[in-house]
Amino acid sequence: MRPEITTGVWDRLGDGPAGASYTLPPVAAAGSAFGIEMLAALSQRPRRIAPKFFYDEAGSALFDRICDLQEYYPTRTEFGLLHAHAGEMAALIGPAADIVEFGAGSLTKIRVLLDALPRPRRFVPVDISAEHLHASAVPLRRAYPGLEVLPLAGDFTAELALPASSHRIGFFPGSSIGNMDRGEALAFLRRCGGWLRGGGLLIGVDLVKDPQVLHAAYNDGAGVTAAFNRNLLVRANRELGTDFVPEQFAHYAYYDPGQRRIEMHLVSRCEQRVHLGGREFAFAEGESLHTENSHKYTVADFRTLAAEAGFEPRAVWSDAQGRFSVHWLVAPPA
Repeated sequence: MRPEITTGVWDRLGDGPAGASYTLPPVAAAGSAFGIEMLAALSQRPRRIAPKFFYDEAGSALFDRICDLQEYYPTRTEFGLLHAHAGEMAALIGPAADIVEFGAGSLTKIRVLLDALPRPRRFVPVDISAEHLHASAVPLRRAYPGLEVLPLAGDFTAELALPASSHRIGFFPGSSIGNMDRGEALAFLRRCGGWLRGGGLLIGVDLVKDPQVLHAAYNDGAGVTAAFNRNLLVRANRELGTDFVPEQFAHYAYYDPGQRRIEMHLVSRCEQRVHLGGREFAFAEGESLHTENSHKYTVADFRTLAAEAGFEPRAVWSDAQGRFSVHWLVAPPA
């Protein structure tokens, strides 16, 4: 069950008082995918929007800062696993591979893998934030001059037009699979199986652990995750012409042990109204916009999910504390 939200929660969340004012920009993208999904989110109860819309240029930069936080264990733990086992992973991938990274972001983890791979042929980073993706590709090309780098701006939860390949490997670090409900994760993995036939998928998966560790990871003391969460509203104001007052929404993240997931919300501090596309939407005090889930798995449960999607689970690497795992999955035959 979701904990009851009371007016006293704001002090516990560490958010400051409201006070900023905003000037509405012209409606620039009300008919975009973001605009359509925001309109749908505001029109339904409970209100929920996909976390992929966090990642405009500012949101991507904020997420990079989250990855450097002491409380946020997934990034450094996964880096540790990649550094420790890159040789084994590269041997499983093999030579002359085309690597497709889903949700590529700043292109930092792929460097560990590229350094270990025998003669990688091509790298296709896929990310929804086009500006951030293309900016990140520039230093990668300089660092690997013999590697063909083909950034693809797009939504990897939908169909992708990938370049033809005879040996394609997927790389999906960061446990972004956890942002998907089980049905969504199964559908994504099945789609990956089609893209990666005859190859494989190297995927990072966050594990079930002490709820206090999870709480700290999503409620950092510096407030970076709160800024990342509220940047969704800043983006909506800029791109869609909404009139959210971000400071009037509190960042709220908690672990639901029954669902084995972190839920992240933006909770209205007071009664307020928001406008989009000529319509008005009321928020009651304590009402939330659900912005993200982050599901946690056991190793056995994830292997079961991968097998159901048509992959053959093979090697698994995990840290000594059992916080994070990286899985090698063999894709269906070509």
